[in-house]
Amino acid sequence: MRTLSSALVVALAVGQVASFAPHHTPAKFAVSGSALSARKPFITGNWKLNPTTRDECSELATNIASSVDGGKDIDVALFVPSVFIKSVQEAVGDKLLVGAETVCPQLSGAFTGEVSAPQLKSVGITWALAGHSERRAIFNEVDTYINSQVTRLLEQGMSVVICIGETDSEYEQGLASAMCSMQLRKGLAGVSAEEMGRVVVAYEPVWAIGTGKVATPEVAQSVHENVRKILGEMYGQKIADETRILYGGSVTPDSVDDLMDRPDIDGVLVGGASLDAGKFGRIINFEAK
Repeated sequence: MRTLSSALVVALAVGQVASFAPHHTPAKFAVSGSALSARKPFITGNWKLNPTTRDECSELATNIASSVDGGKDIDVALFVPSVFIKSVQEAVGDKLLVGAETVCPQLSGAFTGEVSAPQLKSVGITWALAGHSERRAIFNEVDTYINSQVTRLLEQGMSVVICIGETDSEYEQGLASAMCSMQLRKGLAGVSAEEMGRVVVAYEPVWAIGTGKVATPEVAQSVHENVRKILGEMYGQKIADETRILYGGSVTPDSVDDLMDRPDIDGVLVGGASLDAGKFGRIINFEAK
């Protein structure tokens, strides 16, 4: 588990002043600070190391695709294991986007088992995750590596969902904002304002992933609002207002409506529930006011 020295905590606190087209189609109006902006809701599923077989994968993808209402102005994506990309693409057609769960920042070379951005792009993949909490914790991916993934994807004309979030210990110490600020600033280092049109941020409270715990809508909204403030400090208010910020942390059919009602929550990154077509279909068809 990550720990922070008191010096680093102080430094972080002082440092804080507080279609799948790149430019989003107006659909959901959200107030952030004094600005009013339109951000298209983005519902995403992350299958992780699931399902087991190609047939299971195709059936799940087909059933999820049937839940997508073409008349509802939202974006829907499935981030799936690389071996199942083609099967999912065939199953969903143009109903939703298919993305990769991770990417190697190297373009080619002696990196056995890795998949590069050009390879993904060559099979029609234009989105990938970077910085997921499991990649950070299990595979020891650090902020500099995650930044290289982000910048490589953007360099290749692709889009990225960069994941940030704090552990249970960090949350209990009141360090959620500090950790999100540090991860966001390091992860987006070198990313231009123009490239931010192809960046989505996903806030994952690590303490709520796979535990059944869900940050209350009020807690999630507070962190999302702060993330948007950080983006404003980095890129200006206009970019901050245009950037979609997703919530990821044991999202369920029971929690999605209240989460999507919050002004700075523009979508969700769903884990376990995205492996159940019925549950994920209900999440896709959320009923926010």
